[in-house]
Amino acid sequence: MNDTENPILDDRLVDLILTRVVDVEALTRLPAFSEHSVETIQLYLATCRRVAREVLYPAYRPMDEAPPRLEDGRVKLHPRMKQVWPAMRELGAIAATRPFDVGGQQLPLAVGTLAHAYLMGANLSAAGLAWLTTGAAHLIEAFGEDAVKAQFLSRMYEGEWTGTMALTEPHAGSSLADLTTSATPAEDGTYRIRGAKIFISGGDHDVAENVVHLVLARIDSAPEGTKGISLFAVPRRRPAERGLIDNDVHVSGVIHKIGWRGLPSLALSFGDEGDCHGWLVGEPHRGLNHMFQMMNEARIQVGVNGAATASVAFHEALAYAKDRKQGRALGAKGGEPVSLMAHPDVRRMLLRQKAIVDGSLCLCAMTAAFADRAETDEDAALLLDLLTPVTKSFPAERGFEANVLAVQVLGGYGYTSEYLPEAWMRDQKLNSIHEGTTGIQSLDLLGRKVVSKGGAALAAFAAAVRADASASPLGPPVLEAVERVLALTAALGQRGLKGDLEGMLGHSAHYLELFSIVVIAWMHLALTRAVEGQDDDFANGLRQSARYWIATEIPRVAALAALCESGERSYLDMQPEWF
Repeated sequence: MNDTENPILDDRLVDLILTRVVDVEALTRLPAFSEHSVETIQLYLATCRRVAREVLYPAYRPMDEAPPRLEDGRVKLHPRMKQVWPAMRELGAIAATRPFDVGGQQLPLAVGTLAHAYLMGANLSAAGLAWLTTGAAHLIEAFGEDAVKAQFLSRMYEGEWTGTMALTEPHAGSSLADLTTSATPAEDGTYRIRGAKIFISGGDHDVAENVVHLVLARIDSAPEGTKGISLFAVPRRRPAERGLIDNDVHVSGVIHKIGWRGLPSLALSFGDEGDCHGWLVGEPHRGLNHMFQMMNEARIQVGVNGAATASVAFHEALAYAKDRKQGRALGAKGGEPVSLMAHPDVRRMLLRQKAIVDGSLCLCAMTAAFADRAETDEDAALLLDLLTPVTKSFPAERGFEANVLAVQVLGGYGYTSEYLPEAWMRDQKLNSIHEGTTGIQSLDLLGRKVVSKGGAALAAFAAAVRADASASPLGPPVLEAVERVLALTAALGQRGLKGDLEGMLGHSAHYLELFSIVVIAWMHLALTRAVEGQDDDFANGLRQSARYWIATEIPRVAALAALCESGERSYLDMQPEWF
């Protein structure tokens, strides 16, 4: 394909998920979304598709090939970003799912999730800048005082200013309790921020007037640990009588990444000259609490990114396999070369990619729809909480596998930079790391989500899967797997109640893996139910994808469950000196 032909996502799949799986028409009957109709939603979706394919996607390759550079203390992005960003602003993508009263379009999150998947798959550096701004602005919207909102919110949601999440420090990544950035109260009601942050995506650039950092810092004399952390809005340039002036925020280095190359990742220093002003967002000492209240949506967006990045590579590999002539069919003696599609192992690799992409996109949309319904539907709230770790981690981990397979389909050409699958593979790897590593997601799922509220969320999940599996000819193996998950969870939970946390959580990564297999099987059952009665290539492809997943993955649940329950301790007992 050339740089304008890749569809990024299958429009038929997206439309099916929206209309038949998450039931977007029912969402528009909820009070929050009653101003919308299926027609207005389809219009937004069509606009996102057009912008993704015509504006963002053609800019991806040049932005990947020429990363941002630091010149005279400022970060310069690729010139194409200056063409892309106005299109993103005009689209209203930053505030698409935010309320009307803050300048948003108040679209359901399920709609924003699938619409924005086109943007992420087309050019995740451009989409990432918008997504980061949404997250930062949402924190100010949710917890900021009116004066702070008035200063920052509209400019950020309109894309005039962008935003970041400035959490990580050189010595404190996942362990935020160890951060040392300080905040000293000043007489004017603001705080003086001092410290260093690292891996700050979009932390400085030349495509918007200002950058607002949402910084975690510790107010002087605050308690140690996570309870002493507060949240601040810290602009690169702060408002003053004569306009915007520098706010003592400096770029101390550019991180050289293997992927996401169009979006800068920076080391930043705050307050080197003692004049970095920060505005408190929310209550003192509750910064992490505020952050984690926004975490579900952020983790869903990571999942969307993973699904979209796998999808765009799958479509590239599919087109290549149809066009590339290589070898002869099995058993053939002579004759003309056949397309790669004639070879069973190529079809295996493509079908595996399709199964991962279809399941991932459906999961992201379903989880987002649970978020849309959470305020009025108790089961939806439970399922949102339960499925978020899976929605974040599965598209990232299995999406990377799909991206590797896309490279493999292209053979030697896949190992060159002339073809884009290697770039998408590099991009994908970040998704299993940021917003909580896969290991953290596994601890969250097994240590909290499946056992919270007496296992209410797990019970709601099991009931939903049983209902779909019981109605499907593909369902019996899935029903058995659900019962295996319930029995395993009960056994591991008993270990936790007895104080044996290592026995409970030692194989949490394997638990997440087997749980995810069942979740994705459920997604495939939902997709096949949605095309019941259809007999066309698209519907048959979905059914075959479901058969493949259930036949090849569900048998692994029993083996993984046995491992989790076995008490096997090889890496728990491994000593550092033995490596």
